[in-house]
Amino acid sequence: MNALVTLASEVEVPENPLVPPIPELVIGLIAFFLVFGFLAKKLLPNINKVLDERRAAIEGGMEKAEAAQAEAQQVLEDYRAQLADARHEAARLRQEAQEQGAALIAEMRAEGQRQREEIIAAGHAQIEADRKQAAHTLRQDVGKLATDLAGKLVGESLEDHARQSRTIDRFLDELEAKSATDTAKAEAGR
Repeated sequence: MNALVTLASEVEVPENPLVPPIPELVIGLIAFFLVFGFLAKKLLPNINKVLDERRAAIEGGMEKAEAAQAEAQQVLEDYRAQLADARHEAARLRQEAQEQGAALIAEMRAEGQRQREEIIAAGHAQIEADRKQAAHTLRQDVGKLATDLAGKLVGESLEDHARQSRTIDRFLDELEAKSATDTAKAEAGR
């Protein structure tokens, strides 16, 4: 066997630069597996832990963002509902104000109409009272003048008050009857 080893050592085989010698390959593989095992035992759990924390932080951030967005959406819907309620309330208040204004205007018109009718009625009553007073005063004055004139014509005093009143009343009644007849004829002639 020695001979074979010698013979093999004498034969020169050209070495491939890409294939390393076997002892270096074995030592390199052992060193690789030792470093890989060390990294797998010590570094890989820390790396996985950091990655898990980062994933949790990202997912938590996304969940927080979704929660914040849902909350913002809820607040927006609440705001819109409050705005709609406020608009309805404003419309209701505006409608009530218009109704109250219309009722107040109608009430004021009714009050004005009532006052107007009271003033007109008072005016008519005053005119009627003044007319009666004027008629009474006129009747007295005409009666007095007629009595004085009749006394001068007859030559005797007509101082008896009862007789004077009867005479005056009869005279004025005749005048009123004649006036009414003239008025009726005038209207019939139209």
